[in-house]
Amino acid sequence: MHGGAGARASDVAADHAAGCGAAAEAALSMLRGGGSALDAVECAVRVLEDDARFNAGLGAALTEGGMVELDASIMDGAALRAGAVGALVGFRNAVSAARAVLEDGRHVFLAGDGAARFAERRGIGRVDPASLVTDTARAHLADVLARRTAYISGGTVGAVARDAQGNVAAATSTGGMTGKRSGRIGDSPVIGAGTYADNGLGAASATGEGEGILRVVLTHRVVAGLGVGTDPGASILAALAWMRDRVGAHGGVVAVDARGRFGVARTTETMPWSLSCDGRETESGF
Repeated sequence: MHGGAGARASDVAADHAAGCGAAAEAALSMLRGGGSALDAVECAVRVLEDDARFNAGLGAALTEGGMVELDASIMDGAALRAGAVGALVGFRNAVSAARAVLEDGRHVFLAGDGAARFAERRGIGRVDPASLVTDTARAHLADVLARRTAYISGGTVGAVARDAQGNVAAATSTGGMTGKRSGRIGDSPVIGAGTYADNGLGAASATGEGEGILRVVLTHRVVAGLGVGTDPGASILAALAWMRDRVGAHGGVVAVDARGRFGVARTTETMPWSLSCDGRETESGF
């Protein structure tokens, strides 16, 4: 899984990588207990949505009006089922709302008030939106509004998994860009841009400059590359290079192919990541 592409001090990046490691190990424990790849990616992302160090759920980036509006998606590679929510207000775990959309099956993507009403009907409890706002997020917003810094992104979280049955899944969750306009939806909840999974090919989750990732449907490009036997790391690097050259955007991706080979790559300064699987120690980096 990843903890978001962007610029960080090395000590902060290492701390975020450790957070990713805890989330990846929780997901592996679920797989060992008989959970599916879909269960595992939801589990991993929920762990980091509850961790204020990341830009998803608690502590997520604020809109220009000081609100937390969350985007998330999840996809099952077995039947190409997917669920997504955008501009979701008043919920801590947007990935679980996206999972509910997937399981319901009527639609793929719900946004705004409609997404919130649906999540509540599916038993996902609302929280006071103010409870998700942290002092760090307020400080970042103040810097952006005072034009002391450009729009702040980074900290988006995402995961990919392959289970014992050979099924793959992916999920991504974010608060988006600090200082974004209310209603802005980035790449994270868009199937093929921020998240994609197909059992015959593999699965990928992206992070980085959302508008660029949307324009090149980055994760679909990565996963399509896996279909010709390309190593996941090489497929990610090729897609990121094409995005940089074509639209001038930067980011990072984690991916797994249908054979269970994992890959991670970025064109940003850092992207905390972690890998857990049977038979080897958990690996983390940034």
